[in-house]
Formats: sequence, structure tokens, C-alpha cells
Amino acid sequence: MIGPVSLDEVCISIVDCEHKTAPIDEAGEFFAVGTPAMRDGVIDYSQARRISRDTFEKWTRRLSPRVGDLLFAREAPVGPIVRIPVGENVAPGQRTVLIRPNPDVVDSRFLYYFLGSPMAQQRLQDRAAGSTVAHLNVADIRDFELGLLPALEGQYAIAEVLGALDDKIAANRKLAATADELARVHFREISSRSVCLDEVGSAYDDVAVIGGGGTPKTTMSEYWDGDIPWATPTDVTALDVPSIGSTARSITEEGLANSSAKLYPAGSVLMTSRATIGAFAIAEEGIAVNQGFIVVNAKDPENQWWLFHDMRARVDEFIAHANGATFLEIPRGRFKTLPVAIPDRDVVADFSAKAAELHRVSVSAATESRSLTTLRDALLPRLMSGELRVRDAEKSVEAVL
Repeated sequence: MIGPVSLDEVCISIVDCEHKTAPIDEAGEFFAVGTPAMRDGVIDYSQARRISRDTFEKWTRRLSPRVGDLLFAREAPVGPIVRIPVGENVAPGQRTVLIRPNPDVVDSRFLYYFLGSPMAQQRLQDRAAGSTVAHLNVADIRDFELGLLPALEGQYAIAEVLGALDDKIAANRKLAATADELARVHFREISSRSVCLDEVGSAYDDVAVIGGGGTPKTTMSEYWDGDIPWATPTDVTALDVPSIGSTARSITEEGLANSSAKLYPAGSVLMTSRATIGAFAIAEEGIAVNQGFIVVNAKDPENQWWLFHDMRARVDEFIAHANGATFLEIPRGRFKTLPVAIPDRDVVADFSAKAAELHRVSVSAATESRSLTTLRDALLPRLMSGELRVRDAEKSVEAVL
């Protein structure tokens, strides 16, 4: 075993980011990766800022990122961590620190798994708490106690086992994204054939029920931790695929009755309509939502999948109709008046069948990934403590891959 040690003692460098926003260059081949682009241990390049080589060099002048370095978010929120990719085209965005592990002391992949584990994340959150905005200073990160670590050979073995699960999770993520994109492409192909569409169109008011409601009139604790999922926009914006079955909070039937919200059936389309407009989910079971949503259920169930994809294709239009001083919101009344072009019934039926099947593929892949993530996070502390041998962990992993 090694230690007990702090993070600073196992690293060559821990360097803070630039405390300003990197200028965007749409033609740039580099990316400034801040906390919005760090999700589930991977870089979401759609949320990163594309930058020029000149900006990249300025933003990395104190430490040029290398493969194996870690990028850690120290604020808004605290805790997300990603690895620098092979292309080495990533610069630290705002509220991040760049960490270079010492390969003579700690394996980069092992440290990545360790810092991203639930046990380390909880300790980091506890350390960040207490201020108006939870954050960690660079000194806090350097002083973060790792405790006793396995010897390097043990670290390599543990990282190899957990890496096999991560490889499958990455494959599932790609499969889910591909299935979702195929459904989008199919929708675009059909909607572009104007001859198939009802040119007169319908309004959302004619084809859908719109909803979303407030929390219980009292904050009595007995109204929560019930059996009914209670969705907030955060629950939806954090999704990998547009499907929601569980939420951070749940409400009792009595609590729902004491609120202005309604219970919406499985299959309901949820769209965030405040602040962040246009994050979507299909309810996998009955669900209640707060005021941050527009909920759509087609009066003709055959049109539900069409409406879902129609809404996803029109986010820019919805944002253009939004207003508000404190935050943007698209009013439900305005939303109801927007026209919808519905194809012939046979066309809709064919599209719905294909879209539903692709959605099932996407959800299945995401569900398996969540199970694999749970297994990965459970294995690490048992492997570190010696409770579980690497050989036995390998057998557990092989059984699910």
C-alpha cells in the first residue's frame, strides 16, 4: 500500500484555469472544456467552446495538457472529472483545474476512477459545502486526502477491470445516440416531403393536452418520498437519452392532491419551458412535473411520436417565442397556438412504429449502462480494501459483458 497521501503528493502538477471566458472561434480545432461539457466522465463537445490555436496556447501556457492528465471541476458543480483525450486538443475551461498524476506513484486511470467514485465525490461535496456557491479552491484540491492507495501494480489491475466496464458503457452511449439520431433523420426525411403533410395543419391546442404545476402548498416533509416521480428541469437536462423513469424526488398522492400539478401517464412528452428551453423526455411511467415544463399528450395517440419529434425539431422556434425578464419562458398559451403539420395516418403509423423501436433500443442501452455504472462504483472500494480480489472482480465483470 501507498500512503496515506494527499492528491498533491501523488501529482506532478495541479494548475488552475484562466479566470475568464475563452473567446469562441467557430473554425477552431481546439476546445475550452468547462463544467457544462463534463458529463458522466466524458467530454460533451457540443457544450464546449471551440477555440483557436492561439487561444489554446494562451489558456494552457502554465501547463500544456497531455494524454493521461485529468480535468476536474471545482465549481458549478464540484466534482465532474474527465481525462484529456488522445488528440490533446482540450484546454481547461472556467472553474476547472488541470491535474497531472505522477506515473511513478499513481496510475492516471486509477486516479480518475478514484476521484469520480461516489465515496470521493461525497467527500469533495462535503468539503465544498458551507459557502453561498459550493466550490473548492485549488489549495483544497491539493490538500484532498486520498488515504491509503494500492501499490502501482494493484492500481493497474483495478483500472483494467473498471476500464472494461467503461468500454461497454461507452459503446452503449454510442448505440443510444445512434438510435436516437436515426429517429431524428427519419422524421426530417418525412417532414421534408410537403406532399405528405396536411398543409392546413393543426394547432397544438387542438391536438394536445398541456400541463405542468406547482409544488404542494406546504413543504410538509410527509408529502415527499412517495411513489410518484416528481420531475424538475434538472432531472431532464441531465438525461443521456430522452427517457425518464426515476427522478431526484418523489411525491405522495396526498402531496400531489395538495399541489397544482397533475399526474401524467406513461408516454407523455415533457419539454422544459423555463430558463433552459427544449430539453425533452418521454415519461416511462406515471409522472408529475413542476412549473418548468410543457407536457404534451396527443388526443389521437397515433400522433404522439410525431409530436415528440416535431417539438424536438423546433426548439429554436420555441425560444424565439419566449419572453421574460428574470429568465426566458415560452408561455403555454402561446405554445398552444403554434401550427403543427401532421402527415397522413398511414405515414404517421409507419413512422411511429420505427421511432418507438429506436427509442426502445436507446433506452435499453442507457438502462444497461446505469447498471454497469453502479457495478463499477461498487467494485472500487471493495477492490481497494482487499475485500474483493481482482480475479474475482474480473469474473463479475465478464458475467455482465
